[in-house]
Amino acid sequence: MKDYTNENSKILILVFIIIFSLQKVYSQDQNFWSNVRFGGNIGIGFSGDTFNGVIAPSAVYDFNQWFSAGLGLHFGYTDGLNFTATNYGASIITLYNPFQELQLSAEFEQMGVSRSFDTDIRNNVNTISQNYWYPALFLGAGYRTGFVSIGIRYDVLYDDDKSIYASPYSPFVRVFF
Repeated sequence: MKDYTNENSKILILVFIIIFSLQKVYSQDQNFWSNVRFGGNIGIGFSGDTFNGVIAPSAVYDFNQWFSAGLGLHFGYTDGLNFTATNYGASIITLYNPFQELQLSAEFEQMGVSRSFDTDIRNNVNTISQNYWYPALFLGAGYRTGFVSIGIRYDVLYDDDKSIYASPYSPFVRVFF
């Protein structure tokens, strides 16, 4: 007959270690979520015969009072007289606050773009469709008050032919709760 007492005590010790570890992970998980802030961007625009809408939720983790990093999603739609575009993607954002009122940011955004536009060459309408991925790397600076930051960012990878933005410069209003 085998002696199971020694094996049973080892298993019991292992179970207590696992339970204790899970409790520690759970308590760290609570600390983790207390440092996460949610926010993003919602935009709608009308210009002449053009409609533009954007929704971009995001979340950042505050490592300390100066540095945060996180992820975001992006969906946008534009419909104009001779132009339609849909874009979707994700981004990685880092925020640095050297002092309370100044927020510096770096954001890498990868966008899937699907757009079509009509050309009119002597009344012979031709539709051109494009589907591609477009990367953007924004460096920005803004004034921060409470949970709102207002500023401008610059796309260092800007391509006039492929960008979904009209200019490498774009203003932002960033909100994180």
